[in-house]
Amino acid sequence: MKNLVRVLLVVALLIPANAGAETREEWIALGTRIHGAFGPFIPVGIRIGLDAVERLKPGPRELEVIYQNGARPPCPCVADGVMIATHTSPGQGTLLIAPDKTPEGMMAVIVFKNRKTGEALRYGISDEWLPKILAWLKADPSARYDAAMGADGLFQVEQLK
Repeated sequence: MKNLVRVLLVVALLIPANAGAETREEWIALGTRIHGAFGPFIPVGIRIGLDAVERLKPGPRELEVIYQNGARPPCPCVADGVMIATHTSPGQGTLLIAPDKTPEGMMAVIVFKNRKTGEALRYGISDEWLPKILAWLKADPSARYDAAMGADGLFQVEQLK
């Protein structure tokens, strides 16, 4: 019995408390595993999700996300990046893909709400970004990640009341 307790203690110490990613390579591997590929919209979602988590500081399962896609393609691939960056999911009831489309001129609108504090933020990606993001398809996954993480003006964010 003592040996079993020791083994479990060692295993518990070796498993990271936050099973997310930290490096570019880890984000690429996680995005590829979850989404099936690391297209240019995945790192956009990761960047926005990380920004929301930093601002709202939610605890586990305290973040609620509503993703609204634009009228034009792409499909809501950005939502998969948001999901892995924020540890939200449809299965937990913490990520919802809204059936209605964004206002004209918007590629995506994402609302994040801290369930504990009630604080909420709305992120918007303008349609103007669609051709720029699609151009990242020509790059390898590392360059796509770097482009998304360094893109000035990629999104607008506003505090909701």
